[in-house]
Amino acid sequence: MSSNRNIGLGTAAIGRPQYINIKQEALQPFDLGTFKQQGFAMLDYAYAEGIRYFDTAPGYGLAEQLLIEWLSKQTDPTITLATKWGYTYVANFDPSAKVHEVKTHTLEKLNEQWKISKQLLPFLKYYQIHSATFETGVFENQVVLERLFQIKKENNVKVGLTTTGSNQKEVLKKALEVHYEGAPLFEVFQCTYNILDQSILSLGKEIILEGRQLVLKEVLANGRLFPNLNYPNYAAMYQRLEGLSEKYEVGIDAVIFQFCMKTLDGAVILSGANKTEHLKQNLKATNFQLSPEEIEELSQYKKLPKVYWEERKQLPWN
Repeated sequence: MSSNRNIGLGTAAIGRPQYINIKQEALQPFDLGTFKQQGFAMLDYAYAEGIRYFDTAPGYGLAEQLLIEWLSKQTDPTITLATKWGYTYVANFDPSAKVHEVKTHTLEKLNEQWKISKQLLPFLKYYQIHSATFETGVFENQVVLERLFQIKKENNVKVGLTTTGSNQKEVLKKALEVHYEGAPLFEVFQCTYNILDQSILSLGKEIILEGRQLVLKEVLANGRLFPNLNYPNYAAMYQRLEGLSEKYEVGIDAVIFQFCMKTLDGAVILSGANKTEHLKQNLKATNFQLSPEEIEELSQYKKLPKVYWEERKQLPWN
């Protein structure tokens, strides 16, 4: 199987039993041992299908530990690992937990999580601030920025960040201004991007042109892009997606992945699949080409970031 450079695997769903999403299936009883084995099987399948980019974080339950164990048996130098720091998983695999993760952008948290994350070396290529925002003050925290620069130099990794929320574009602009020793500190940017939220489009193209790495997450809008009765306001979009799905004989997810590939060529698109059949469907995005007219038509369904993120806030953990 040839390497698939366009699509990577995000491991949140194989590291913890709950995520912000529209759940379409009945909840199954949770068993940690079974869950862990399913995670290893998913990593094996993704690798066999040509995926070489894997994204993880300490905030994703046992995902980082899964990858540390899985990589101990790997020798392929083309595997690229990205992890993050700043979120701590606190739900302890309890599906009824009220709080799942806590964000802390301090030097203490960075050092604490780096001690574990560095076990991903030498496969670890990208080390990111998890959900960088203005509110946490991380861009003004010089000791944190200095420590990230030190990690970058000493371990030959690229430093980056992930963005979330209605002001992703503003956060990216701020990050692009940060320099150390005459060079940009941040070289990888993982952002929410999909048919509904295209706010980073122009800036994303610039990042790619500058030779930095852009990674796209939540491309399925946490399930909102699949036809469902919760969003009658998206009826026209659902109808069009279903039409394209039938035309190209692929799932709606593959149509959406193809849209992201076409509009931000050069970005890595993360699949958040935790089942092999779902990943298999995602990968069909590389088997066909949407026309420029179809891309333009889908582009028209974008929403204002504020509207998109207000809607997302209403989604439960499932």
